[in-house]
Amino acid sequence: MFTDEKEDNDVEFLVRAENRLPPATPADERERLRKAERERAMELRASGVLKRLWRVPGRTATIGLYEAADPAELHDALMSLPMAPWLDVTVEPLATHPQEREQ
Repeated sequence: MFTDEKEDNDVEFLVRAENRLPPATPADERERLRKAERERAMELRASGVLKRLWRVPGRTATIGLYEAADPAELHDALMSLPMAPWLDVTVEPLATHPQEREQ
């Protein structure tokens, strides 16, 4: 089960992903990919890599909060998603604000 506790050495990343699956993709293939994507996302959540996920209304896009040891580990996690070949991804590494460290 995932936890909201951040590992001391892990880095948080804000990941924006836009799904570019071709519109001509057959409905059965689209559904198979959607189910596989959800299953993999749940595995990443259970392992603590995927912390939060939001939809962007009106688009086939998500914004996610991920946590990984380094950019290479995050890359591996993102590339493990079944929809990876069709995702347009932007990653922003996050640093803790000094105000947050005072808590």
